[in-house]
Amino acid sequence: AVVSTQSTGVKIWDFKEQKSAANFPSHGGPISALAFSENGYYLATSADDEVVKLWDLRKLKNFKTITLDDKYAVKSLTFDNSGHYLAVAGPDVRVYQISKQCDLIQTWKAHTQDATAVKFGPNVEYLSSVSNDRTLKFYSTPSTA
Repeated sequence: AVVSTQSTGVKIWDFKEQKSAANFPSHGGPISALAFSENGYYLATSADDEVVKLWDLRKLKNFKTITLDDKYAVKSLTFDNSGHYLAVAGPDVRVYQISKQCDLIQTWKAHTQDATAVKFGPNVEYLSSVSNDRTLKFYSTPSTA
């Protein structure tokens, strides 16, 4: 289980052992979104400090910090089923390829208000987002071949 603390950190809790498995001193503000990759390797966290932090759960350390635009408020994070792509919802919708560089590969500005959630379709065939503007959008994603 994951617990966000008042001290802007994230704790990974081992229910079986009934103890904390890891503590990540993560952000400069309260956690606004988090996502686990389905392969169990990564955790992505965001806060109102305009960054997304990627954590390697095998090594229990931060391996990449993605700096976003000034006042970019992350509303949602999600990995695709392979853990190779991360989608970010906020003032726009973004997709990053998870690698040493964590390259931004696509940005969409299709909503008139903040996107509040994102989800990849099967095999990254599409990405969907919902927004405070009461719309649901679907996007073609770059080829993953």
